[in-house]
Amino acid sequence: MSWQENMLKQKTGSNAMSPSRVLMLAAIFATLAACAPLKPHTTLPVTLIKSPNFDQRRPNLVILHHTTNDTLEEALHTLTSPLREVSAHYLIGRDGRIVQLVEENARAWHAGKSWWGGQTDVNSASIGIELDNNGNEPFAERQITALLLLLGDIRQRYRIPAANFIGHADVAPTRKSDPSALFPWQTLAQYGFGLWCDQPLQPAPVVFDLPSALTTIGYDPATPEASRRAFRLHFALGDASLSDESEKALVYCILQKKTQPVQ
Repeated sequence: MSWQENMLKQKTGSNAMSPSRVLMLAAIFATLAACAPLKPHTTLPVTLIKSPNFDQRRPNLVILHHTTNDTLEEALHTLTSPLREVSAHYLIGRDGRIVQLVEENARAWHAGKSWWGGQTDVNSASIGIELDNNGNEPFAERQITALLLLLGDIRQRYRIPAANFIGHADVAPTRKSDPSALFPWQTLAQYGFGLWCDQPLQPAPVVFDLPSALTTIGYDPATPEASRRAFRLHFALGDASLSDESEKALVYCILQKKTQPVQ
């Protein structure tokens, strides 16, 4: 059985949670949150009058990483050590095991110094997912199956657009190169997690500003060469032989997909 068939089987299994049940549980949790006592954050004397008009942090990005570790245990040690000061919301093992490390409404420390679409505090706007992978190996089928299921669950709850499923290298191109060129971005895009363009590509317009287009996609304009490398890592799987014209055509295609109205 292929991992795609296995994923479909899991989605339609008896243990799958229906959308109506997800919405019902979300309403219950929201009600409980509204009933929780109000706690002051200031040491100044204040009068506490709680308003019901609020909700929890609502992430709008998903950042994907690889751990660089050889085992899940090593990755867990790193992500839970107070001395390392790094974390993620989820860690997925090679065998498909999903470990939650941080609540989704909390700010995990996974992106570091980063930039995406003008957002400089990416940690506050994102859910971080670590994949147990040393960076030089293919990603296991069970792991990708589990990732797709988790991404579908996250998208259903937060309505995150396809263009906002990105990699660590996209938001921190001068520091990071994960997930590696072996990561199956094309497969994820087939399920609506990220963007992808297949050959053949329409040539970019004669007057085409590549740096501006990359900025519109989300990349940091302050690091143009690093942003170009990160774009190639993600959308051309690190192909260093890509010609300038082919690169422009690819950027143009991704830009069109990002800016086209949602159907």
